[in-house]
Amino acid sequence: MLNRREHLLGLAMALLAAPGGLSAAAPGRRAAPAGRPFSWDWLKGEALRVAQAPWREPRAFHGAHAIDFDAVGQIGYRPDKTLWPDGGDAAVRFFPLNRYANVPVDIFVVEGGMARPFPFSTGLFSTAPSRHGVAPEIPPGFAGMRFMNPGGKGDWLAFQGASYFRSAGALDQYGLSARALAVNTGIDGREEFPIFTRFWLERGPGDAVTVHALLEGKSVTGAWRFVNRRGKAGVTQDVSLVLWLRADVERLGFAPLTSMFWYGEGNRRQAIDWRPEIHDSDGLELFTGAGERIWRPLGNPSRPIVNSFADKGPRGFGLFQRDRDFDHYQDDGAFYEKRPDLWVEPQGDWGTGAVMLYEIPTERETDDNIVAFWTPSAPARAGNHYALDYRLNWIAADPEQGALARAVDCWTGIAGRPGTEPIPGARRLVADFSGRKLVGLTRESDVAAVISIGGGKLIESHAYPVVGKPGLWRLIVDVARSGVGPTDLRAYLRHDGDALSETLLYQFD
Repeated sequence: MLNRREHLLGLAMALLAAPGGLSAAAPGRRAAPAGRPFSWDWLKGEALRVAQAPWREPRAFHGAHAIDFDAVGQIGYRPDKTLWPDGGDAAVRFFPLNRYANVPVDIFVVEGGMARPFPFSTGLFSTAPSRHGVAPEIPPGFAGMRFMNPGGKGDWLAFQGASYFRSAGALDQYGLSARALAVNTGIDGREEFPIFTRFWLERGPGDAVTVHALLEGKSVTGAWRFVNRRGKAGVTQDVSLVLWLRADVERLGFAPLTSMFWYGEGNRRQAIDWRPEIHDSDGLELFTGAGERIWRPLGNPSRPIVNSFADKGPRGFGLFQRDRDFDHYQDDGAFYEKRPDLWVEPQGDWGTGAVMLYEIPTERETDDNIVAFWTPSAPARAGNHYALDYRLNWIAADPEQGALARAVDCWTGIAGRPGTEPIPGARRLVADFSGRKLVGLTRESDVAAVISIGGGKLIESHAYPVVGKPGLWRLIVDVARSGVGPTDLRAYLRHDGDALSETLLYQFD
């Protein structure tokens, strides 16, 4: 079984290397196969039928191991074979099997309520010889698909590898990924990766393109529906799912997001590369059922760490790239300042549970070491049935949070007055907050920093406006650490009993 990083490397590999696409008609193809009625209700029933049958692991094609990064670059997709080439954002091309996505998926095209299989053919692809003069052999099967930009230059949405998918978002730059479900994520040796085994593609409603999928796994079976739209603000996916558990699951995660954080301004000691910062996302944002806005900067810990943020009826959560300044990255190839944000917006009441954040140590930017998802508080037992709806927003700015100030920068360092001996066993956090509520406030305005510490104690703190920067306030906190575990800091700015800022959570590892 491939791990998370291998699945994501496969998706990234295909998106970087694949130059062309595939289509609904190939020369000499026989008449279209007979169709059968298809609907969302039918798919839910099919998922239940599969859930009640004995588990059979989808069979990988082992010959796909030979299709590495270089080989994918040699396999071209014939643009004249694009499915729905006149469909604007609905134009589809398909991925070949490769080393990191080696389980063939069945593709069906839905038109007029009828689903017809989309047969695989090597004639849908072209190959080019390598520098050694050898062309790769095309593996027999599809690994996934991508939705092309008008004109066929680049794509805006892709599905490939287990149940992973991602979008280029509002700035036309791929970054973090999503997947259908997280099963025992963050539990050593227990994580499972259920697989989308069948896809049904349908144009509409309206300007949307809909992807239906059957998910199969050792512990779970379910049906997913994605209604995908692209607009000026980014890409939205309205997601509906039904799920049955075949076995007990210790940690069941809905709407999981996967990203990469190597180092940033808060952990400069890990910056062994010349570039100032390297990350696809720099923080987890939460909008709780109680109406609190929370920002938790990401880290690259010395050991795997799981944090749980309990909530009831969450209004949203997501992984964000708040830092949009090219100078902070200096990467004119990866363009980290353009990486999309991904905001999960629950539809209906999700009840009680927690947003979980799993951070894994990494020493390179090719490792996706960040996972965030929602887990219900009730035990996930064999036979349980779930039905959820939510919207995924692939955007380039925070969702509207009113006048509350945001934490826009966070630095850490030694504690104590500059120029003097540092305080032993203590750390300093410096955070800048920016927002309309801070405009016009001065040092005499009685702005207070509300701070609580877990795993340590507060030494001192200061909050003040930054000279010459209207609406920008700086918070400095010195913390004495205790014990060997993480030290957690919680802080926000308050004036006359009202919150001026979101709540900043920071963890010293």
